[in-house]
Amino acid sequence: MKLFDEIPTQRPTTPLLDTLDTPAGLREMTLAQRRQVADELRAYLLYSVGVSGGHFGAGLGVVELTVALHRALETPHDRLLWDVGHQAYPHKILTGRREALLGIRQYGGLAAFPRREESEFDTFGVGHSSTSISAALGMALSARTKGEQRRVCAVIGDGALTAGMAFEALAHAGHVKANLLVVLNDNEMSISENVGGMASYLTRILTSKPYAAMRENSKRVLSHLPGALEFARRTEEHVKGMISPATLFEEMGFNYIGPIDGHDLAALDQALELLRDQEGPQFLHVRTRKGRGFRPAESDPIGFHAITKLERTPPTPPRVDDITPPDSSLRPKPRSDDSMRPTPRSDDAMRPKPRKYCNVFGDWLCDMAAADARLIGITPAMREGSDLIRFSQTYPERYYDVAIAEQHAVTLAAGMACEAMKPVVAIYSTFLQRGYDQLIHDVAVQHLDVTFAIDRAGLVGEDGPTHHGALDLSFLRCVPGLIVLAPADEAECRAMLSTAYAHDGPAAVRYPRGTGPGSEIPADLEARIPLGKAEIRRERQDDDASRDGPRIALLAFGSLNTPAAEVAATLNATHLNMRSVKPLDGEAVLAAAREHDLVVTLEENVVAGGAGSGVNELLAAAGVQVALLNLGIPDAFVEHGKPAELLRDCGLDAEGIERAIRRRLSSLTE
Repeated sequence: MKLFDEIPTQRPTTPLLDTLDTPAGLREMTLAQRRQVADELRAYLLYSVGVSGGHFGAGLGVVELTVALHRALETPHDRLLWDVGHQAYPHKILTGRREALLGIRQYGGLAAFPRREESEFDTFGVGHSSTSISAALGMALSARTKGEQRRVCAVIGDGALTAGMAFEALAHAGHVKANLLVVLNDNEMSISENVGGMASYLTRILTSKPYAAMRENSKRVLSHLPGALEFARRTEEHVKGMISPATLFEEMGFNYIGPIDGHDLAALDQALELLRDQEGPQFLHVRTRKGRGFRPAESDPIGFHAITKLERTPPTPPRVDDITPPDSSLRPKPRSDDSMRPTPRSDDAMRPKPRKYCNVFGDWLCDMAAADARLIGITPAMREGSDLIRFSQTYPERYYDVAIAEQHAVTLAAGMACEAMKPVVAIYSTFLQRGYDQLIHDVAVQHLDVTFAIDRAGLVGEDGPTHHGALDLSFLRCVPGLIVLAPADEAECRAMLSTAYAHDGPAAVRYPRGTGPGSEIPADLEARIPLGKAEIRRERQDDDASRDGPRIALLAFGSLNTPAAEVAATLNATHLNMRSVKPLDGEAVLAAAREHDLVVTLEENVVAGGAGSGVNELLAAAGVQVALLNLGIPDAFVEHGKPAELLRDCGLDAEGIERAIRRRLSSLTE
């Protein structure tokens, strides 16, 4: 295997890989040829991610495993499921998307994760973790019901296996004795230590066909002797358990094999040939190295989990319009103009440098922790993404990373709040969906003092529909007693975090991915906003030139205050930064309705049930009638692309907002 110190900038020569438009060709190759395919696949993966950016550390670690699985299974007839999908890039390369990988996660290109609409080889769409075993079990039981002969295999990482959902599925699979193969890709040593030569020797025995035959024949013989079969089973379990984690999975009803070297194709072939045709639940434990073959990634697997594309002029990436049905979701539409480029402003040099919202949160968390010893920071495996690195290092005794267990994260916070602590849960919008029941029953019903810092709200970009935070305002707004705030800029983000933290009860601050518009961030933790009070950022100017024009009020929530300011100046409209989604500023809303001909609500959330719906409900309850226009994310799952591209396609950039307002005004005069 070739080791790389740098990412290739020229497309590597891949003669064998280029012959594989489907994985079927792997089944005709010799072991030596498949090893060459693995080397070529690793080189091409490095090159392609250099072109496009994206996840690659996990993918480098499963190159050999991917080759072995597609050789052992007759995909796509046999079902192969990848948990999360970070490690599925080699799978995409081998399944007819080799050249298209150059455009992965880019506007109009391949999705970042397996997706059913993209390929028949992607048997289950993913993005969130720990779903593969449940989905695979459903497929296996369906095949049993229909009498179909097909194998089902779920590949799950040791991180994803920390979620309770994965163990629920394992327990169920063992109970129903489904014909299911679970492959544990263990790349972080989180389950078992390196057990050395004895484990390797035992594994060779356990994966041998003579052992399997002896095991089954012994079962038949011992089944006629009272108690003998149970004694033999227990003996086998304890022998395995002394030098491997077999006992846990055997007790759940699985036949456990491993751990084996996940980079040894011969060993993988032997194990998979044995397990694929076995009856009942099978568990294969493979050990891999994240970033395998790229020295910098092997040394720093966290830092090289994903990378941005290299700064060079890449070839034009192929599009996948012929793969994904255009009406399956909100597809991005190509643009050839320069409308996305920001308009230069004369005062740009005077503005503070924009900062990432997650960094604003990370700084605030450390500052507040220094001021209040009751603060506890909690994250479900998002330390780097939510910027808790400095906090975890400065306050390790007050930092809890609960792994991929969002439900547990929320209820853990609830328990701490019961003991007069002040927990702050840092969580992505899309991941909070998984802890929604706990937010309602464990936090809100008990009116516990938990602060939710909700990152990645709105359209997050290249990771696509499974990661967009498009629903949180809708599902949070209906929870009784929950405060929901949305900052317009970095300064408001810090002030709102302090406001939410000081509030005696559950409170959420939702902020977008990336940088703010640039604002002076207060150092004072006492800088707060008044709850339920909007801010007037611009009032309509009733001068001679515009006196007779329509009176428009823009009620903007969170990130859309930036385009709202531009539109307000163009249309001579009143611009309100609403700040608080719940509670709403009722006085400001009613005043806007009384004094204007058209009230427009703007939010980076689905229109259905969002902040605009709250405005509509308030006006209806007060019996106030006014022309309304609710603008937000449409009733569709938005595809991947850069946030600016997606906002444009949703009509939520300044141009789209102005166009929608003019269209609404035209309808009022007809």
